[in-house]
Amino acid sequence: MIFARVAGSVVCTQKDEKLVGMKLLLVQPVDLSGTAKGNPLVAVDSVGAGEGEMVLLVQGSSARQTSRTSNTPVDAVIFAIVDTVEQGGRKVFSKAKDHAGG
Repeated sequence: MIFARVAGSVVCTQKDEKLVGMKLLLVQPVDLSGTAKGNPLVAVDSVGAGEGEMVLLVQGSSARQTSRTSNTPVDAVIFAIVDTVEQGGRKVFSKAKDHAGG
């Protein structure tokens, strides 16, 4: 699983028929402080995420395990919107306090 922040959307008028109706989002992998890690990528949104939100995503064969992406040509899928993260008994991320989030 990868933490990422939704950076924008991707629109494709021509695509594989199995992807018709799926929302594609541009996501930037980040650490818990919000610092970018690596290159942005495109992921199928299976949970209704919005720009600026912190999300969890998976890549590879795991991306084809959601009910929306089963047997589709996808390599990354957003499967959760992060509300809070606790580490060592301390809250290190809270959506409610995340001013960079949507």
